[in-house]
Amino acid sequence: MATGLGGLVELVAGGGVLVLSGAGLSTDSGIPDYRGPTGSLRRGSPMTFQEFTGSAAARRRYWARSHLGWRTIARARPNAGHDAVARLQHRGLVDAVITQNVDGLHQAAGSSDVVELHGGLDRVVCLCCGDVTSRAGLDARLTVANPGFGADVERVNPDGDAEVPDEVLEDFVVVDCLRCGSGPLKPDVVFFGERVPPDRTERCFTLVDAARAVVVLGSSLTVMSGYRFVLHASRRGIPVAVVNRGPTRADDRADVRVDAPLGDVLPVLAARLAVPADRTA
Repeated sequence: MATGLGGLVELVAGGGVLVLSGAGLSTDSGIPDYRGPTGSLRRGSPMTFQEFTGSAAARRRYWARSHLGWRTIARARPNAGHDAVARLQHRGLVDAVITQNVDGLHQAAGSSDVVELHGGLDRVVCLCCGDVTSRAGLDARLTVANPGFGADVERVNPDGDAEVPDEVLEDFVVVDCLRCGSGPLKPDVVFFGERVPPDRTERCFTLVDAARAVVVLGSSLTVMSGYRFVLHASRRGIPVAVVNRGPTRADDRADVRVDAPLGDVLPVLAARLAVPADRTA
């Protein structure tokens, strides 16, 4: 296994790269990840699908916290890492992006052919009729329904769930679907314990099969929904590079490993590959 930036430059220079990104890529945009540099889970476990769908009280707590946390997600802007990925794609070296993030920052940076593996926080779906609407519209409705609501936010998780004291959430008013009138609303993201839509999964496997190399950015790959694509690449003999602070589940399968801040590594990578490699040679 190669380590350091040189091996990464050599791998990406050949083009045909599929990027698999995780929460560590968005930390420089002000969105904390679930795990620290050691890979250990931080406090504040995410909401599960079973809890959300099985309890009106859980949905109230979630939407109250998410209403506060949405401000952080909505004002986040792409950082140097997102910009570097977009630049590499524009130069023809990166073909597509699979992101485990739900913040939309790859697209905001200018990347195309982005598969949001776990969905996007900018959309809301009704659990009864399936109607999909904008998060901005829901935010406005929740603001009207909860005048003066606010709390000191201790932390905002990557799914937009703010950590606040439970006692400030008890009187929060949740609104239902405007289309069917009674359906509970859920952010259009895959919660823990929920299955990624099969067609989306199949699309990701197709992208792996078409890739010359897979580059993992900012993910410990603890969750199988993302790790399975690294396993698939490894089984097919497709080189894998991992750039992440701290250990990852794929370290023993990586052909290239860089343990360094993405905000330092990716801009340098993009600068060194400013002239696209000759992929016809």
